[in-house]
Amino acid sequence: MKPTIAAGVIALIGTLIGTRAFIGFLVRKGYGQFVRDDGPATHTAKRGTPTMGGAVIIVSVTLGYLLAHLLTRQPPTYSGLLLLGLLIACGLLGFLDDWKKISHKRSLGLTSRGKIIGQILIGAAFGTAALFGPDAYGNTPASTAISFTRDIEWLRLPLVAAIVWITFMVIASSNAVNLTDGLDGLAAGALTMVFGAYALINIWQRNQWCRPGSTAGPMCYQVRDPWDLQVLAAALAAACFGFLWWNAKPAKIFMGDTGSLALGGAVGGMAILTRTEILLIILGLVFVIEALSVAIQVSYFKLTHGKRVFKMAPLHHHFELLGWDEVTVVIRFWIICGVSVVVGLALFYAQWILGQ
Repeated sequence: MKPTIAAGVIALIGTLIGTRAFIGFLVRKGYGQFVRDDGPATHTAKRGTPTMGGAVIIVSVTLGYLLAHLLTRQPPTYSGLLLLGLLIACGLLGFLDDWKKISHKRSLGLTSRGKIIGQILIGAAFGTAALFGPDAYGNTPASTAISFTRDIEWLRLPLVAAIVWITFMVIASSNAVNLTDGLDGLAAGALTMVFGAYALINIWQRNQWCRPGSTAGPMCYQVRDPWDLQVLAAALAAACFGFLWWNAKPAKIFMGDTGSLALGGAVGGMAILTRTEILLIILGLVFVIEALSVAIQVSYFKLTHGKRVFKMAPLHHHFELLGWDEVTVVIRFWIICGVSVVVGLALFYAQWILGQ
């Protein structure tokens, strides 16, 4: 547990202190957010708020993870470095999007095609690397089977199809978090809970890990490096929590696409490496709802030639236009996230209990 605690503490301090310094730098440079013209009128006051705060989260998580291993003299694992690489790669893509918005002084960054091509390349590279490199017990970081709380053997895919599935998971989770990051503190608070849940899942998987001498029995978990993934999950949860100090309403800084794409990719990557891909739908229910609201809105608009289901999508804007205060929307979405995380953890634990 020492690396886990060390990583969490370092990442927390990193975002608490580092974000404040980064805000000053961005203000001096004049790097602020450009608000979409068709958004809620109350958001016009946010124009010019520093953005790209996700860079501090990524740096804090990286330092927390690496320094924790250095302090405890335990080398990083293949799975941990793979997930960290996914976080950084998605963050770089988000940074390009944010930088284009800032340099062109408008709310539109990379084209949809450019962004999706980047996500496909990152997801495919991650998926390919994750399906190779077995440990001493024969476990690869990812599996060719689709998973719920563990691999579902009758849903095992051919290698190419498995890479496509993993790529889809990374793209879907990355975009879902990106869509959710529209209100002060909404995404950061929800991500804190989801990554916290994954820290607990990894701790449980480590205690019930399939390896020689294990007392876990037939329901042990065939995963790779759960002890190291718990270190990274703790760092991610702590970094998001620390960032929330500056991102809660009224936000002094936004995480931008730099943060939302990176953290969304990391959520999907964590689900893949812990064999909990379908369970992520429950753990990250808020992100799923937000993404579905956009899909429904766009599809219905095209089918009906201009009619809408919601006043505005993503869904959090719909409630704002109904007259809900921004803080009310955020807190209620946090409550939904908290309940879904508890339900997800209960299902994860119940599956192990019922299988004994």
